[in-house]
Amino acid sequence: MVPTKKEDLRKLVSETTMEVYEELTPQLIRLIEETKRNDTLTEGQKQDEISLHMIGYVKSCTNEIIIDVLAEILGLEG
Repeated sequence: MVPTKKEDLRKLVSETTMEVYEELTPQLIRLIEETKRNDTLTEGQKQDEISLHMIGYVKSCTNEIIIDVLAEILGLEG
């Protein structure tokens, strides 16, 4: 779908955002759980690692959203 109005673009971006976040969330949860179970890290180090996981998650989601929306608009395939 190539949006012809700003509202159509907003809808496309919102739908893509939900899909990407849902798709990538299990990976984030896995990383957080692994970090929490890592007995070689102090609690402070665990929190630092979890913060880095969260930053990476948001960055990855943002990149995927941009790529997916542009691919949809430009008609690019998989």
